[in-house]
Amino acid sequence: MSTPVIELTGIGRVFPAGDQQIRILDDINIVIEAGEMVAIIGQSGSGKSTLMNILGGLDSPSEGSYRFNGREVGELNADELAILRRDHFGFIFQRYHLLGALSATENVAMPAIYAGMPLIERQKRAAMLLGRLGLGERLNYRPRQLSGGQQQRVSIARALMNGGEVILADEPTGALDSRSGADVLQILKELHEQGHTVILVTHDAKVAAQADRIIEIRDGKIISDVCNLARDEEALPSDPPPPAPHDASPQALLGRWREAFAMAFRALLANRMRSLLTMLGIIIGIASVVSIVALGDGMEESVLKNFASLGVNNLDILPGTGISDEKAQSVTSLRESDLALIATEPYVQSVTPITGIGMRARYKNLDASTMIQGVSPAYFDLRNQAMQFGVAFSDEDVRRQAQVAVIGEYTRKTLFGSESGIGEVILLGTMPVQVIGVAEKKSGGFGGGESLDVWVPYSTAASRMFGQQHFSRITVQIKPDVPLKAAETALLSRMEQWHGKKDIYTRNMQDMMESFQSTANSIKMFLMLIGVISLVVGGIGVMNIMLVSVTERTHEIGIRMAVGARQSDIRIQFLIEAIVVCLLGGAIGISLSALLGVAINSFVKDFQMIFSLGSITTAVLCATVVGVVFGFLPARRASQLAPIEALARE
Repeated sequence: MSTPVIELTGIGRVFPAGDQQIRILDDINIVIEAGEMVAIIGQSGSGKSTLMNILGGLDSPSEGSYRFNGREVGELNADELAILRRDHFGFIFQRYHLLGALSATENVAMPAIYAGMPLIERQKRAAMLLGRLGLGERLNYRPRQLSGGQQQRVSIARALMNGGEVILADEPTGALDSRSGADVLQILKELHEQGHTVILVTHDAKVAAQADRIIEIRDGKIISDVCNLARDEEALPSDPPPPAPHDASPQALLGRWREAFAMAFRALLANRMRSLLTMLGIIIGIASVVSIVALGDGMEESVLKNFASLGVNNLDILPGTGISDEKAQSVTSLRESDLALIATEPYVQSVTPITGIGMRARYKNLDASTMIQGVSPAYFDLRNQAMQFGVAFSDEDVRRQAQVAVIGEYTRKTLFGSESGIGEVILLGTMPVQVIGVAEKKSGGFGGGESLDVWVPYSTAASRMFGQQHFSRITVQIKPDVPLKAAETALLSRMEQWHGKKDIYTRNMQDMMESFQSTANSIKMFLMLIGVISLVVGGIGVMNIMLVSVTERTHEIGIRMAVGARQSDIRIQFLIEAIVVCLLGGAIGISLSALLGVAINSFVKDFQMIFSLGSITTAVLCATVVGVVFGFLPARRASQLAPIEALARE
């Protein structure tokens, strides 16, 4: 004896109503064999729709046993119930339950997505089923473009998409005119004759009369179960069966993800303004993070380039015991004799003294406040400073205390305008000097900017201008193959030996660069933290809007669950929507940051924003993480909705 397709034993369903409970079904016992056409009839409130929901796995009984093909349905978890609905049941609802954003073909093909059917196969099968039901010319019509009877035919085609072993039709003609209702009943009879098990739920005795068996239910109890007249019509040819489900294949997973992305974009386009406002926090956060990193990298490169122009192997020797020594100004121990001794050290490449003082410079009727520095000829090589016009002074000029000068580019423009100034005589204080060279402008650094620089031989400055024989500092260039730290230690030791005490300290470019980089990184981290806060605020906005979306689309969730979507499918769909919102916001934020970079790089010559692949990748990852973290709760909430409760919400 064959196993019944459906076997109900002692089924009861109780719903809470405040402090009381209402019994909708009471001790239902039904056995339905494969291939039967059964009508369940009863007045409104009799419990027939609740019984159909239990049969289709949309609802669970409060008591009793439900076996499908010999398997206890009550022992199945949520995903196993979804697979049962997907592979064995086809639902035809009174209100059609079609998704308005999808075409007829897409609505019909939906169950096959969750069964893992490839895109081409499911489109072909959906078109075949619609064509068989007389809708071959309306494959791309949306539900609102179809009549009630046509929508119900789409619903029937969807029920057959995965085979429809058991067709559950809940008041299939209730919302139709008499002609459309007759057409739908004829289709159901043909499906029965093709071997489908058809279960009709209706309150109309004329509709029930089309079935081979009529079960009447009243007040939650079966009051009659009778067979109708025997039917001996020749069986009609059946539709080709669908391919066996293979939902675990990579192609099936790809299909579900593709559908999830498509639905995500549809949801965003349906609410454009709300989606844009939702993205706003993400846009601001991502734009902030990318711009801050680009600005920080640009600033760092610019400053490090200026440091490099000053010489990364340079070492400054200054009077005093340290930068905080208040008596440093009174220390006069850095003398010309130190220059000769330092130059003899094997690790020293070149050395120059530096003594500076502010002084007025005059040329004809022009007067300007300048910075006069007494240096040696090595200064210009040590600072990688080339001449734009003329030449630098020589060691001979130092020896004879020549009244010559090299001026900076901005000094030349201030005093001489468009002329080079070479050979002209200017007054520094009261001393005339001849301009023999103009240093090239260096962007943002030495010899550049808007500082009025003048360099004279240190011997000339000491004897004829400053009236002091000691130096403000001595700069030493260490040979490239010598470790700077080791040379610094050795030089400090030697200077202490020569002076007989510790009255100098050193400062090197590498320490200054490291200090700057540390400070710059701290500033960048602080500013990035502000950007991250914007991302978090944006993420909360995404979470809120997704929760609203779950509420608005509860009915859609119910339809998807009815046709076989598992909890994981619903989770993935809403999670992807949150990720898409964040990624689109991230893309807009990156674009805005790039536009800002173009504007700054076009108008600011001495500074460039530097966009790195790493910062953009980080921004994209941030957007993805925000989408996952803040989209998880709405996605989880959507996946845990009960199918029957979700379907009940319009």
